[in-house]
Amino acid sequence: MKQIYITILAILLVISMHSQVVYEHISNTSIYDYLDEMAGLKIIELNSIIKPYPRKMIREKLDIIQEASEKNTQLLSKRQRKELEFYLKAYTLEAAPPMDFNRKTSLFNKQESLALAANPPGLFYKDSLFTLALQPIVGGSYSTNENGGLTQTWWGGSVWGYIGKNFGFYSSLRDHNVSRIMIAPEYFVKQPGVPYKDYGDEGIDYSEARGGMMVSWKWGSFGLVKDHVEWGTGYNGTNIQSGRAPSFAMIKLNLKPVRWFEFDYYHGWLVSQVVDSANSYWSDGTYRKVFYPKYMAANMFTFYPVRNLIFSFGNSIVYSDLGGPHAAYMIPFLFYKSVDHTLNATTGGVGQNSQMFFNISSRNIKYLHVYVSLFMDDFSINHFRASDEYNLLSWKFGFRLSDFPLKNLSLIGEFSQTNPVVYQHKIETIAYTSNKYNMGHYLRDNSREIYVALLYKPIRGLQVKLAYTLGQHGDDYDYAECANDPDCDLHKLQPLDNITWENQTIQLDARYEIVGNTYVFMSFMSGNATGNVNLYTPEYYHGKTNTFSFGANIGF
Repeated sequence: MKQIYITILAILLVISMHSQVVYEHISNTSIYDYLDEMAGLKIIELNSIIKPYPRKMIREKLDIIQEASEKNTQLLSKRQRKELEFYLKAYTLEAAPPMDFNRKTSLFNKQESLALAANPPGLFYKDSLFTLALQPIVGGSYSTNENGGLTQTWWGGSVWGYIGKNFGFYSSLRDHNVSRIMIAPEYFVKQPGVPYKDYGDEGIDYSEARGGMMVSWKWGSFGLVKDHVEWGTGYNGTNIQSGRAPSFAMIKLNLKPVRWFEFDYYHGWLVSQVVDSANSYWSDGTYRKVFYPKYMAANMFTFYPVRNLIFSFGNSIVYSDLGGPHAAYMIPFLFYKSVDHTLNATTGGVGQNSQMFFNISSRNIKYLHVYVSLFMDDFSINHFRASDEYNLLSWKFGFRLSDFPLKNLSLIGEFSQTNPVVYQHKIETIAYTSNKYNMGHYLRDNSREIYVALLYKPIRGLQVKLAYTLGQHGDDYDYAECANDPDCDLHKLQPLDNITWENQTIQLDARYEIVGNTYVFMSFMSGNATGNVNLYTPEYYHGKTNTFSFGANIGF
């Protein structure tokens, strides 16, 4: 372990560098959606398969949009031009000095390098060498339905910045209080999971700390971060890595040496929450539980065969019980299932848990984005040929039609299905989870989802979305029980043969971003959860409900 850390530090110190990387969290959906819209207009080329995006990359895309709109003044609608101006100001620290803030509203209005700004809110410093941002995080929401009320509050702060042209760093911390339990590994909700403390009638508390440090050069970046990961294309969650598991520490690598190829890799330190009884112990009357260590290596090879067509494939492995991180899984470019065969002599009882995935994203037709995402736990042509057998797959396909035939209006449609036991494993320490939360699709195994939405943006900062979602889940099969039963065949478990849970929702959301990182929101959702709701649905949403919510937020 010590040698690995020394190697990482050496790479950070000696690598040739050119630009900086600080990641914009995936919860800042407005900027992600704006870039997606601009890619649909074929103004920029966007790899939306790997998230989060670096702030510097976002600024570069905004500069391309600005240059294109200056050449063709009819290219953008009035609302799109206003949003471009808005986001250029929000990402002013990624541009050359001086900072583009309204000096009339800044406490330090005579200092070009220092600003206490209201848009976006925060304290900012920038000179030719050093950039620093200190920003608040605060917000709250209230909702009510037939099952009562729900109150959520959160607060914290974030700091991020750059040193020179090569080093970026960021850190954020937020504390939450929720009056009811709304998050659990077994719940079918898209909200990111967290370990929490339950205080009964006083609600639950939890905190989330994220951060990292990255060095970068002209065609790549490398660093150590603790953050959420989202891999795969989708507008209502993804099925490769959904970002639903709590953030975890990882080594990250991104390479883009040519226009037509990009590579992403990470090695993560997951949380098994499986007690290692051999290393747990008593200390002064307290039983100290020690979890088994758990790791994950994942890579994605992305090709751009023609402009606006992106094809990606990759693989990952979740592993444990190898005496810590293994050097073979630190090699970014390998096919890890083959490595596992070498290390474990192809014996299933001592092997690890490997996966493969593919993603195709096309914006070749102006205004239209079509995509397919495939996650494979186990695959064989023979299972395709047999009429009563199934591969262990999860797939998602969908489209987004933006600004056609009506400006400022988008139509989104998605279909997702996951066969039984796809995200499971017979050995608990190497399941496709972290902190017990599934890292794939939020409906987990043996599930199906249909999602249709209309997104309308009449003016700068205002989004109104009307969405219909049908989620279904079938029988829960026990992977370990079936794998150890000679009369049970995992590949003959019929998908969704018996629907044990279903939820239909119609939801109307409105959100207005007042200034950068500051927005108010309102929502009405009519839902009907049936079947095994006690296991899969928070009590607040049991049965037929009509939920009205509103709130405000500063910071991401």
